[in-house]
Amino acid sequence: MKITTVGIDLAKNIFQVHGADREGTPVLRRKLRRSGMLKFFEALEPCLIGLEACGGAHHWARELIARGHDVRLMPPQYVKPYVKRHKNDVTDAEAICEAVTRPTMRFVPVKTVDQQSVLMLHRSRDLLVRQRTMLTNAMRGHFSELGIVVGQGRRNIGVLVELVRSMPEEHVPAIAREVLETLILQLEALQTRITDLEATLKSWHRSNPASQRLASIPGVGPITATAIVATVGDARQFKSGREFAAWIGLVPRQHSSGGKERLGGITKRGDAYIRRLLIHGARTVLRWRRQRKDTASAWLQGLLERRPVNIVTVAVANKSARIAWALLNRGETYKAPAAPSVAS
Repeated sequence: MKITTVGIDLAKNIFQVHGADREGTPVLRRKLRRSGMLKFFEALEPCLIGLEACGGAHHWARELIARGHDVRLMPPQYVKPYVKRHKNDVTDAEAICEAVTRPTMRFVPVKTVDQQSVLMLHRSRDLLVRQRTMLTNAMRGHFSELGIVVGQGRRNIGVLVELVRSMPEEHVPAIAREVLETLILQLEALQTRITDLEATLKSWHRSNPASQRLASIPGVGPITATAIVATVGDARQFKSGREFAAWIGLVPRQHSSGGKERLGGITKRGDAYIRRLLIHGARTVLRWRRQRKDTASAWLQGLLERRPVNIVTVAVANKSARIAWALLNRGETYKAPAAPSVAS
């Protein structure tokens, strides 16, 4: 029997393969070691291959596509309903093989090596920023035990650093000074690495026209722009700006039944990193517009009068996401709306 569809349950070293013919009848169940994966599929006639979008999936998808196969990645949560009874590698591979043939299944575009490299920059920077926050919080906690408290904000950490290196020993004992100096050196090293990563991101941003177009949107800088371009790739995979915003998780969660629509908070589905960046950018825009009311649009002013600030922030982030989709899809640059004319 000819194999037309294959589902692969990926792992570190042992992969489970499930193959089916044109009628969906199982004709292949096999375990493959990592070293024999490509050799097996080189000998197999081109077919449809389904994979869950997990660690290493994009690499294997690129390798299998290069060998003539039609490879499609699926979100794991969309594959789970097809798992029968108990969960194991065999049933997972069978579920993947069945799910990839569904006409309503949603697929994840295969990322290029360049896209994944930029995303590595983002993930590494985000990790280092979290570590920097942990160090600054630790320093604040240690100083508070000595009765020394400074204002909030990362900019005030420099004040703590100066205090460590200038205060007499009766205020900062030698042992405490040694510990705090260790944290300071680690904090300075982290800041250097974060600065280097941001410089690399900005360099990639300057070389990418799509990222530069996105950076023209209010509240979207090089960090957010490069993250969207590297994650999304081709914006035509989304039918509309609203679908793109829904993919990020910036639309209301529905719990409707019996003809009654019930909307709650945002779904928070999709890419949490991009959603967080857009929310932070929306807060910046909102703070600027509220300080300078003459620059605020009628739409934003109306929202601020009717809704709490956090809801307005999410609405601005949603609008930024829709604008970003439009710019990526049409290849245009953001044009600020004309200010309404004031009647004399």
